[in-house]
Amino acid sequence: MNEIIINIAIFLISAVIFTLVGFTIRKKIAESKMKSAENEAKRIIELANKEAENKKKEEIFKAKEEIMSARKELDQEVRERRGEVQLQEKRLIQKEENLENRMNQLERKEKELSGKVEENDKKKQELEGLVEKQMQELQRIANLSTEEAKKQLLTEVEKQITVEKATLIKELEQKAKETADKTAKNIIGYAIQKCAADHSQETTVSIVSLPNDDMKGRIIGREGRNIKTLETLTGIDLIIDDTPEAVVISGFDPLRREVAKMALEKLIEDGRIHPAKIEEMVEKAKEELEATIKEEGERAAMEAGVIGLHPDIIKLLGKLKYRTSYGQNVLNHSIEVSNLARIMAEELGLDPKIARRAGLLHDIGKALDHDMEGTHVEIGVDVLRKFKENEMVLNAVQAHHGDVEPKSIEAVLVQAADAISASRPGARRETLEAYIKRLQQLEEIADSFEGVDKSFAIQAGREIRLVVKPEKISDAQMTLMARDVAKRIEDEMDYPGQIKVNIIRETRVIDYAK
Repeated sequence: MNEIIINIAIFLISAVIFTLVGFTIRKKIAESKMKSAENEAKRIIELANKEAENKKKEEIFKAKEEIMSARKELDQEVRERRGEVQLQEKRLIQKEENLENRMNQLERKEKELSGKVEENDKKKQELEGLVEKQMQELQRIANLSTEEAKKQLLTEVEKQITVEKATLIKELEQKAKETADKTAKNIIGYAIQKCAADHSQETTVSIVSLPNDDMKGRIIGREGRNIKTLETLTGIDLIIDDTPEAVVISGFDPLRREVAKMALEKLIEDGRIHPAKIEEMVEKAKEELEATIKEEGERAAMEAGVIGLHPDIIKLLGKLKYRTSYGQNVLNHSIEVSNLARIMAEELGLDPKIARRAGLLHDIGKALDHDMEGTHVEIGVDVLRKFKENEMVLNAVQAHHGDVEPKSIEAVLVQAADAISASRPGARRETLEAYIKRLQQLEEIADSFEGVDKSFAIQAGREIRLVVKPEKISDAQMTLMARDVAKRIEDEMDYPGQIKVNIIRETRVIDYAK
């Protein structure tokens, strides 16, 4: 047992000794490695310092070389600049020498000229003395002073010049008139040739074709109620006679005729003809006519090449399609005037835009002259001014019938174009215009009475039909109104034959079963 303990103790002691010895050995190895590492680090640092020093020396050497090179280049540039400066100095010296030589020459010439001027002054004085002596001698011989001789000479010259001047002015005026007349004829002829538009006279009737003669009875209706409704709503006269498969619509107002024609065509196409349907179709026809009027106005503006017109002016232009002046369609006439004025303006080198615009709008007042007081010129100018139209266009419209003086050549051209378009053979018919004015006057008289809702002149002016408001005019008052209207027509109008006054009073009551 003791041996075991001794062995264990020996083992433990040996282990401790070996551990201490091993630790000592490892410590010495570590110290030797650290020394070798320190030596290596010192060696590397020394090498790095040497390399850095070498690099520094190399960079310093390179910098010195660059400085030397730059110094050489600078010296070379300085030498070149010095050479240029020396060359310029030489040139300046030469120029100064040349200038001095020129100055010397000029001084010599100036001295020579001053001498010549003195000689000329002396000669001038001598000549003036001689001229004075000669003038005195001439005055003595002619027995006239210098002023009197001048006056006499100028008087004679003035007489000769006056005669020659008058003759020359007369010749030039004659040539100018001949040239101007010839040029004007050429321009107008050229314009008419380029704008040789067809014209057709408008009438006061429209014809509607029927599919068969049985349709006439349906249009008339039971006890004539259909035809009466259509005539009352549109203000036209429907003539149904023996003409096969045709109905004649008569009326002086083209808009009413067109509404009646469109409504009748729609009724014929639909097949259902009764008062309620007639009212519906008349309203549809009026709406379609409004759209057509707008389309016609846009077409006219496009055809004339006029842009930027207000939509309301476009509508007024479209209404001119259904307006005539002495039988001539006013819209076609306006387009023709616009084209004529534009062509003449181009030929004369004027502003064609102003000319064509004023030509298209010159009769715009005719679309409203039956609704407003005043001439179509005054109405047209007021309407165009309301829509802020160009002042040159306003003046051309106002001057196209000579109401005011034209302020531009374009306004004169519009006058000429209007006269050309109106004076073409067969373009206008006086009697139709007078007849339409008489019918308009007839309606104006009827509308002036209180209680009248609508009035229509029909039967070529032989009948005036008044639709009165039932709440304002009683049956008893209708008789008195008819007599008053007839008396007023007799006093204010001239007309052939007699005029029938037809007053219509209708009361309607509508209710709905629910």
